[in-house]
Amino acid sequence: MSWELFVALRNLRSRHSLGFISVITWFSVVGITIGTAALIIVISVMSGFETEVRDRIIGLDAHIRVRAFHDQGIQDYRAVLDSIRAVEGVTAASPYIIEKGMLSRKGVTEGVVVRGLPPEGVAGVMDLKQHVLAGEADLQGREGQLPPAILGRYLASSLGALPGDTLLMISPSGITSAFSQPVVRRFQVAALFELGIYEFDDAIAMIPLEEAQSLFRMGEKVSGIECRVANLDHAERVKQRIEEKLDYPLGAWTWFEMHKNLFSMMKLEKWMMFLMLLLIVLVAAFNIIATLTMMAMERRREIGILLAMGAERASIRRIFLWQGILLGGGGTVIGSSIGLLLCWLQLRFRLLALPPDVYFISALPVEFRPLDLGLVVASALLLSLAAALYPAVRAAALHPVEAIRHGE
Repeated sequence: MSWELFVALRNLRSRHSLGFISVITWFSVVGITIGTAALIIVISVMSGFETEVRDRIIGLDAHIRVRAFHDQGIQDYRAVLDSIRAVEGVTAASPYIIEKGMLSRKGVTEGVVVRGLPPEGVAGVMDLKQHVLAGEADLQGREGQLPPAILGRYLASSLGALPGDTLLMISPSGITSAFSQPVVRRFQVAALFELGIYEFDDAIAMIPLEEAQSLFRMGEKVSGIECRVANLDHAERVKQRIEEKLDYPLGAWTWFEMHKNLFSMMKLEKWMMFLMLLLIVLVAAFNIIATLTMMAMERRREIGILLAMGAERASIRRIFLWQGILLGGGGTVIGSSIGLLLCWLQLRFRLLALPPDVYFISALPVEFRPLDLGLVVASALLLSLAAALYPAVRAAALHPVEAIRHGE
């Protein structure tokens, strides 16, 4: 242990002629503790919400989509599909169709977003089975039966439909003039799913790819190709590899780019909360400034003696910097421990429950991210160190003779 650290520890433990210094010292540590704990808890909860939303959206969507600019569709999609499946990092790829239509049952009509998928696309590219409420998520048609359709929970509720019921799907593709008729097909409800996001559960209907091509008069054309990658965090890297094999007018978009507004908003909210809660630590840092400034005034004589004995002014500065780091570090360690403990208790015992009929989850989500934890700890320590700079410079600037003469 350096002698500067020894003196800093001794000065913090010793009694002060002004009892108010000890009070402010404890307030500084408590402020850092509360601020650090609050930062860790809030950042972990917001990270948990972000992950929950991402997983649920990707459960119904692809990691990467390949489509033509201006949504012209892909005519010879099989050749493109084979080249995409050969790309390193792609674990599954499937054609898809997305169009708007209407569903009707017993006089009730609802507008829907129709997704046409091959049977293997539901299991290979999508992660739908864990969200199925009733029925079987299978788009494989059966001979002698109507084509299957998979509906979102709230869409099915609006239509009063259950697995096994028959409904009509109407496509506007057949309407070319005032005297033409829309294309109408009958489907049988195969399953109901609930993703937990109302906009999805109230609007999406899935049907077999061939039926979608016929319903929307697309021939052999598809809207695009959906891809699933081995590592979600490497989607951007895989997208670049895919684009190297594509020719204009085809392009690739990652899951983040397809939902950029939503995830950008969530990231902005997260870091705005971080900055606002960091103000708690900043207030505690001002307490550290006050504490060390009064300590420097109280210990003027001792500082003068150290300087007269040959101590360098840099050593005096280090003594006060060590005191700031010790105060901030103590509060950071305690606050981090409290924050991590509360987050672990929430993960383990789900202490804070949420109404599942209002939110799409039953308990407050928590996710630990080492980078977030490191950022919180580093911010608290840097603010504590910055708070100690002014008292350290003032203490080191004292004149030894004047400090000893007027130290009492």
